[in-house]
Amino acid sequence: MSNMEVLDLLVVGAGPTGIAIGAEACRNGLSVLVVDRGPLTAAIQGYPTFMEFFTTRDRLEIADVPFTIAEDKPTRRQALAYYRAVVDRYKIPLALYEDVLDVRKEGEEFLVRTPKRTLSARAVAIATGYFGQPRTLGVPGEDLPWVSLRYREAYPHFQQDVVIIGAGNTAAEAALDLWRNGARVSIVHRGPHMKPGVKYWLKPDVENRIAEGSIPARFHTRVRAFRDGEGVEVEGPGGVEVLPAQAAYILIGYVPDAAFERRCGIELDPETLIPTFDPETCESNLPGLYVAGTLQAGRWTDRIFIENSRDHGPRIVEHLKASLDR
Repeated sequence: MSNMEVLDLLVVGAGPTGIAIGAEACRNGLSVLVVDRGPLTAAIQGYPTFMEFFTTRDRLEIADVPFTIAEDKPTRRQALAYYRAVVDRYKIPLALYEDVLDVRKEGEEFLVRTPKRTLSARAVAIATGYFGQPRTLGVPGEDLPWVSLRYREAYPHFQQDVVIIGAGNTAAEAALDLWRNGARVSIVHRGPHMKPGVKYWLKPDVENRIAEGSIPARFHTRVRAFRDGEGVEVEGPGGVEVLPAQAAYILIGYVPDAAFERRCGIELDPETLIPTFDPETCESNLPGLYVAGTLQAGRWTDRIFIENSRDHGPRIVEHLKASLDR
């Protein structure tokens, strides 16, 4: 597009929610561009390689495009193919690998700045999710090559010592997958037990493995450092020890990019990081600027998923069309 063209809507974020908004805009004849600093559906690409969604395929559908697979629950690979198909179906204009630096309103329009150009739009929807910002521990050695913030698959770790830091869903799934594929895996968590919110079919499985000693767990324990050639230094009820490890995964959740939201002019609750928005329209405190998807939940990143934010696109586009017609 020309830098001088004024879009009806610019969407920041090319995940399922951003695609749904873009598709709805295209269906309603609005000019739209979906911009993302990475590839299409980067978050799903970052999921474990052989992950299967617990959610059924119909609850992942967007923009009236059927998710036509034989299985009831899609795999990561099938979901990636499905969302590409939605983009192709509606010919949604994309600008991938283009980072949005900030959004500011000037008069009746928004100026959206990237390293390449400045774009103009009558409205902007922020749907960046949270998967781009994993939580970290802030301890020495966290940047060592054998320490990772994302878990992909177990196969490289056959007969290796692996330490999982965390006690939520991702940590439980990773620990079980590693154990079943021949790794010597242990769990470290600062709390007293696995988190209560672990999925109901995972929780007894991982707790039974812990109880029988197949997956040793150190609760009430914090990580002090990652030591190259040694392992993970932890401190718990028994004092300080070093757990041998050839690999470690810090799986303690994610946080939204609050700094970016604030640069765009969105007001956030300082404690919860929940943005100010109208739940009926998804419009933020700044008229014409919308927040969609998991961003609406602030720090509570386990409350909004693809399946319960699919209607954000239609809500945004319906409200935007009404405002443009006035």
